[in-house]
Amino acid sequence: MKHLLQFLALGASLWLAGCASPGAGRPNTPAGVNVASTPTPVATENPVQVQSVQYPAGGLKPLSTSILGSKGVHALSPPLDLWDRIRRGFAMPDLHNELVNERELWYSSRPDYVARMTERGNKYLFYIVEELERRNMPSELALLPFIESAFNPQAVSSAKAAGMWQFMPATGRDFDLKQNMFRDDRRDVIESTRAALDYMQRLYGMFGDWHLALAAYNWGEGSVQRAIKKAKLAGTGTAYTDLTMPMETRMYVPKLQAVKNIVANPDSFRVNLPDVGNHPYFQTVDIRRDIDVALAAKLAEVPLEDFKALNPSLSKPVLLASGTPQVLLPWDNAERFQANMEAYTGGRLANWTAWVAPGTLKPADAARRVGMTEDELRSVNKIPPRMLIKAGSTLLVRRSAGFDTDVSEHVADNGQLSLAPEVVLRQTAIKAGKLDTVASLAKRFRVSPQSLAEWNNVSASASFKRGQKVVLYLPGKAFTASTKSAKKASGKTRVAAGSKTPASKKAIRLARK
Repeated sequence: MKHLLQFLALGASLWLAGCASPGAGRPNTPAGVNVASTPTPVATENPVQVQSVQYPAGGLKPLSTSILGSKGVHALSPPLDLWDRIRRGFAMPDLHNELVNERELWYSSRPDYVARMTERGNKYLFYIVEELERRNMPSELALLPFIESAFNPQAVSSAKAAGMWQFMPATGRDFDLKQNMFRDDRRDVIESTRAALDYMQRLYGMFGDWHLALAAYNWGEGSVQRAIKKAKLAGTGTAYTDLTMPMETRMYVPKLQAVKNIVANPDSFRVNLPDVGNHPYFQTVDIRRDIDVALAAKLAEVPLEDFKALNPSLSKPVLLASGTPQVLLPWDNAERFQANMEAYTGGRLANWTAWVAPGTLKPADAARRVGMTEDELRSVNKIPPRMLIKAGSTLLVRRSAGFDTDVSEHVADNGQLSLAPEVVLRQTAIKAGKLDTVASLAKRFRVSPQSLAEWNNVSASASFKRGQKVVLYLPGKAFTASTKSAKKASGKTRVAAGSKTPASKKAIRLARK
């Protein structure tokens, strides 16, 4: 009982001490005063340690606001397929006019054509969409190759634009697309897509409007700038639909809008879009040695046509490792290719190599030097008739004991075939005039003195007697012009003989000196 009373007394003492503490439970305590920083100690038989409570000084303060960056709310469910993914990325303003309606009718009435386009495009669409999303660009642009080339990477326009993005040669060079005898990156899936999106981003930065950017992609940025300037001077609108432009450019955006509308709602146009999965179709594989294209396709276990469709920039039957260090293969075939390459014991990987012509040669002479027939050399290098191979040209030739090393990077990146017309010389003879010399006649007929001297078995410093026969080998046109000039200069100089037969090899060689 005694202990119970002591315990109750201790509890009462603690309660009274809490009530007596300065500021405890007092709402009128001035703000900013720390009322509980020094609590009153309580003397007890068994002291209890009471931890002091810290209260914040001052009143409550509002939290500062800030704007959180966001790219929008993502859908909770993944895209059903790639078409669904493309629809979710539409970001360009829609165009509504009669041209769009007309193109919708044109495409929707040709289901076979649409099916062929999409069948070709399903190899490349996923990669293009990935690149557009990475750059935060409108996904409608993935449909632009439908308009440019029907997704045919081998397409070439009448103006020499090439590839599924239809790059002109000069524009391709501006965007670092290699164009040589072994490859044309305007057709390359990855490189041409990179260049096309770079170009469109630059055009959008110039015009600030996607429709004008697309018009510039088709018509040229300079043409669009001049059209805008002309519209401003005339006080008319400068939007895409307001500008005066060629019909091809006028129809360009409506075509894309029509395809976009069909992709957005194929059922309303009675179009059945082929299935395109939302996953990669291909991946890159390293090439470390020169290898024939046919062998590479075989080791990858891919039909040759499919291999070429994924690697359309290749123009020759051989892959040069120093110029084409990577190829594209279907996703499931890349690993098989690497395994088959490591296990390959079939001998030489490449039966073709590059050879640089040491001088200007006839195709027949070049063929003899490299151990090929003239027909085969012409065929594989696409050399037309009556053409000469100029010095420094790169030719594709069959490998032999003398050409068994891989092609150097310099040749693989810069190889070009330069041709010149094979000049057919006319053998003729004139009668020398008074005071004619080797030097004077060589100058008159625009040939070298050494050649003229050798044709006539005289020295380069020799003089001719009046009426002496002088042999010349001249091209047909040059022969006509030169002899007329000679007759005018000396009424006594005339053609003594002539023929339309090609000159001898010796005469041709001397004429080119």
